[in-house]
Amino acid sequence: MSSVFKVALATTLSIGGLLMGSPTHAQAPDAATAANKPVVLDRVVAIINGDVLLESDVQEEEHFAKLEPVGVPPGSDSLQRAARRLIRRTLILQQMKEQQQTGISISDTDVQKQLAAIRKNLPACRQFDCNTDAGWTAFLVANDLSQQDVIEHWRQRMEILRFIDIRFRTGIRISKQEVADYYQKSIVPGYEKEKQKAPPVETLTPRIQEVLLQQRVNGQLRDWLNTLRQEGSVQILDPAYGQSSGGSNDEDD
Repeated sequence: MSSVFKVALATTLSIGGLLMGSPTHAQAPDAATAANKPVVLDRVVAIINGDVLLESDVQEEEHFAKLEPVGVPPGSDSLQRAARRLIRRTLILQQMKEQQQTGISISDTDVQKQLAAIRKNLPACRQFDCNTDAGWTAFLVANDLSQQDVIEHWRQRMEILRFIDIRFRTGIRISKQEVADYYQKSIVPGYEKEKQKAPPVETLTPRIQEVLLQQRVNGQLRDWLNTLRQEGSVQILDPAYGQSSGGSNDEDD
């Protein structure tokens, strides 16, 4: 949904609290009464530094969650979790714009390559045989998704991940001692439990470095997002979707 349209919605909703319109096919006997009866088309659930988050956005995010390689257990996702993901994403996109990082370019080839991997490995795709075009289409229809929406969503996801990589990985260094400690505390015990000899630390160093780097990035990202939320303005209008700025509602999903 375009930002222009969202601003228009925000203006309308700030007056009456709801986006209203007239029914196109009034069937009530009293046409005048029917014409005056408001119809709720959508509603604002949060305002993030002036950007509007609609209920339909949250519902759409629940559908996109079906694309996650490590999805949430069936029935455990909630509107509040989806809203938190959208709020975090909005805060990051705002920072990308502020820091003039909106020019990050992800090629169609890269997007299609990742989507091909999803079609091959996504657990939810197994019953549809998403490797085939017919199976992938059936999966999208079953989850109320369109091919174009998925492409645009995944492209934005990749842009955000690249921004995070640039923003947080630069300057992080993993020492040999950190690798050795992780190897002894996290790798060796697992092999000993299986009564096997652990591979030499040298062979696992690249993977351990990546794990430790990701942990460090995740920690910095979480702190950064909490700071953005506290210093900015996150107004959640419906408690069912979480808490406004100042609440302790940023736990991981």
